[in-house]
Amino acid sequence: MAMPLRQTIKVATYLAEQKLRKRDKFPLIVELEPLYACNLKCEGCGKIQHPAGVLKQRMPVAQAVGAVLESGAPMVSIAGGEPLMHPHIDEIVRQLVRRKKYVFLCTNAMLLRKKMDKFKPSPYFAFAVHIDGLRERHDESVAKEGVFDEAVEAIKEAKRRGFRVTTNSTFFNTDTPQTIIEVLNFLNDDLKVDEMMISPAYAYEKAPDQEHFLGVEQTRELFKKAFAGGNRRRWRLNHSPLFLDFLEGKVDFPCTAWAIPNYSLFGWQKPCYLMSDGYVTTYRELIEETDWDAYGRGKDPRCANCMAHCGYEPTAVMATMGSLKESLRAVRETVSGNHG
Repeated sequence: MAMPLRQTIKVATYLAEQKLRKRDKFPLIVELEPLYACNLKCEGCGKIQHPAGVLKQRMPVAQAVGAVLESGAPMVSIAGGEPLMHPHIDEIVRQLVRRKKYVFLCTNAMLLRKKMDKFKPSPYFAFAVHIDGLRERHDESVAKEGVFDEAVEAIKEAKRRGFRVTTNSTFFNTDTPQTIIEVLNFLNDDLKVDEMMISPAYAYEKAPDQEHFLGVEQTRELFKKAFAGGNRRRWRLNHSPLFLDFLEGKVDFPCTAWAIPNYSLFGWQKPCYLMSDGYVTTYRELIEETDWDAYGRGKDPRCANCMAHCGYEPTAVMATMGSLKESLRAVRETVSGNHG
């Protein structure tokens, strides 16, 4: 997998343990949302449309940490809303890192420079800054000027202080191979972020913008062209090689959304963080009370155009670990620093 070697070994060990215990469904990374409030109003986001009373809520530290521990997942992605608006976000991170969970704090970076002193660099922690394009495209996607420049300065400062910094870029049908190449070249070569995550936009039901989400064939064509010419091998992409194959349409996978479950103010979300078909109190209930066979492309019409990492990256990871050839390919790319 395209991740640091220590993290790769931990995840591989975890997957081997699940196999020995004969578990067919288990979490790989928890999407933790300790609040829905945000300081931006992105057109493609379906989170900030909750009622004002919900937007004022903040998840207690013990509840957030307890959910992750109950699940047993080795990795945590803290999202929202904007996590840095949570008054105790540093304590949530600190407690998870102390338990040697790999933590990615997803942020639009508007508050990052102001809040950075609350955190300490660790091999178990990374800031994951959302960057959807170069200045004009990014500021348009978040509906506010100046956000791109602030994010860039925050990334530089975090890197200067010794933090791991990754990025997350969502691409829409208004993107072209060239706009993808431009932003990934900038993040990879100019900002030199540690790793980059990419995702085709998924149509949140509550998102204000419902016109610019990618279809499956559009996604495959877009990434096939963007990855051409050696780009995929050169970029430090935070994805397994098989998931990148999947984005290009070289392979196809079933959805395994149970491996990247979402825990929010409402509980564990069924079936994934992109669709809301109810909530349960524990991860065990999520696994046992969700009809997983009812979801995925060709099963639920809402899944028809989804190629999001939350459904398909874990499938790719498990396919990698289940194949000696693919495991060697992933390890080779991790050690060499190449990702294609």
